[in-house]
Amino acid sequence: MERPIRVLVAKPGLDGHDRGAKVIARALRDAGMEVIYTGLRQTAEQIVSAAIQEDVDCVAMSILSGAHNTLLPKVVELLRAENAEDILVIGGGVIPDDDIPFLKEKGIKEIFTPGTPTQVTIDFIKANVNL
Repeated sequence: MERPIRVLVAKPGLDGHDRGAKVIARALRDAGMEVIYTGLRQTAEQIVSAAIQEDVDCVAMSILSGAHNTLLPKVVELLRAENAEDILVIGGGVIPDDDIPFLKEKGIKEIFTPGTPTQVTIDFIKANVNL
């Protein structure tokens, strides 16, 4: 029997709004995934530490603050430094279309912007996690 996909949902930086992250967390849970939600105002180091400690398959970060070009790539760098580059890293939130190619170049596998159906995110994780 296959184990459930484990996803860490994180809010990096100084965002004070986590409604979207909670919507995603609930949708992933409803799709049969195990979800660990870290809460607001997480540093990249805290996110990576939790991801390794919880042995997750995916880190899903939600960001609204505008610091996405700094914080999201930092999480990828820190995962690589911990030899955890097998963890799928995705992002979402208010991220301008012009910034998405840069983020993907830095190792974020996909970016989900406002209005993306939750099923699209679920399907992407299922198709791209290595169990």
